[in-house]
Amino acid sequence: MAKKIDVKELLEAGVHFGHMTRKWDPNMAPYIYMERNGIHIINLYKTAAKIEEAGEAMKKIAASGRKILFVATKKQAKDIVSEKALACNMPYITERWPGGMLTNFVTIRKAVKKMATIDRMKKDGTFMTLSKKERLQVDRLRSKLEKNLGSISDMSRLPAALFVVDIKAEHIAIKEAQKLNIPVFAMVDTNSDPREVDYVIPANDDASKSIDKILTLVTDAVKDGLANRTSEKDGEDAPEAEVAEAAEEVAAIVEETVAAEEVAVVEAPVADEAEEATEETKSEE
Repeated sequence: MAKKIDVKELLEAGVHFGHMTRKWDPNMAPYIYMERNGIHIINLYKTAAKIEEAGEAMKKIAASGRKILFVATKKQAKDIVSEKALACNMPYITERWPGGMLTNFVTIRKAVKKMATIDRMKKDGTFMTLSKKERLQVDRLRSKLEKNLGSISDMSRLPAALFVVDIKAEHIAIKEAQKLNIPVFAMVDTNSDPREVDYVIPANDDASKSIDKILTLVTDAVKDGLANRTSEKDGEDAPEAEVAEAAEEVAAIVEETVAAEEVAVVEAPVADEAEEATEETKSEE
């Protein structure tokens, strides 16, 4: 990541607060700094290092043109995740996780296509040919689909990675990703097992300020990746544009030359046969 992670900012956001010591997962021990008043304190220097590591990986995925699916169904994370994911044009799930979202993706895509079909019906007037009761039922179905799947309507294939807030709450999503070997990035609190995910970000996953801070940092990395992809595309298109422009210039020059020669031929005085023969002889010499 281009921007260095400021540990002081993480501290102010409350990223260091873990769970009560009796609820801890021993596998989180390497990321715990100390215990205070019965609560584990997370080592923010390790958190900063892990954010940088995860950010670099997410940046590469975004630069390759693939999607990262953000998942957070807990109340305090919903609005933050939807806002941050939208800002970097990535799909997200903030309502109930649809069973088989990844492992049965074809069926999920069919449900998403239903929304497009209903929208098409409304545009071409077919919708108005239905009875009032049928229109009401179709509208309810459209609203339900929009609520649960509207945020992934542009995701035409499986995501390249998942970013999860609270791996305990989203254990079904993680299990599906594991079956398909999809890498998982996650905020992991002291009560969770970090071995469940590929990129661990030890952090407080309950406080909205902490979630907002971590999401801001990782989505900034995604935006950098998208910006790099755009600049690379522009760089690839530039030579083609230059070649096309040069070809147009050459064509214009040729046309001007031909036109000038035609004018010269038309305007030239008619010479007698002797002069023409003399010129031909000179040209042959």
